[in-house]
Amino acid sequence: MNLSGKTALVTGAGTGIGKGIAVALAKRGANVAIHYNSSDTGARETQQQIDACSGQSMIVQANIAYKPEIEHMVNVVGNRFGGIDILVNNAALQLNVDFFAYMDDQFDQLMHINLKGYLQCIQAVVPHMKANGFGRIINISSVHGKRPTDFDVIYCMTKGGIHMLGRESAIELAKYGITVNTIEPGAVDVGKQGKLKRGVNRKKFPMGRVGLPSDIASMACYIASEESEFMTGASIRLDGGSMLL
Repeated sequence: MNLSGKTALVTGAGTGIGKGIAVALAKRGANVAIHYNSSDTGARETQQQIDACSGQSMIVQANIAYKPEIEHMVNVVGNRFGGIDILVNNAALQLNVDFFAYMDDQFDQLMHINLKGYLQCIQAVVPHMKANGFGRIINISSVHGKRPTDFDVIYCMTKGGIHMLGRESAIELAKYGITVNTIEPGAVDVGKQGKLKRGVNRKKFPMGRVGLPSDIASMACYIASEESEFMTGASIRLDGGSMLL
């Protein structure tokens, strides 16, 4: 999957899944724009990893809850690399607030970042992709777009919305040679709650482990490539079979 000559914008690339995807795309030859909102240290670490594999990258900051910041980010990246071919919508917020405790401002914050932010990032990059006659949009959702949570109802709602956003966008953009697909990770060890070890309970994780950012990154690289040309509107569950139980 050679991505030489392509430019990717990865949101939330300073940590976790976004970091893994950004580095994997760079290893395959893509120019990578590393987006962050508050994790500037993480974004620099991602860039250092890309530098170590002789990749090309830039760092860009934006709060994707706000359309003007999204548009500025996309313009900066497009001007630097001469366009955008791949968008990975990954930046998201999870507050883990109790069902009855959610406040209006918290609800709005999650909806603006996790769902409206995805939509407006798509809207912003499409002109670049139309100009090139090529585009790959990858939305990172979650198995909790299908399986209810017991820890964050609004997060779960946004992940379900991303699933439908991908399907609607796929229909709308197919005529421009732009595909839109969604990855639905299960539990992924992103280092936020201590190391999730291999050898976990097989009654919950049939393969004996949780996912790694590299697992999600490998799928993202395939979707970003020429080989996935005929796949659009798909939602790919990537959870090691845990949803089956």
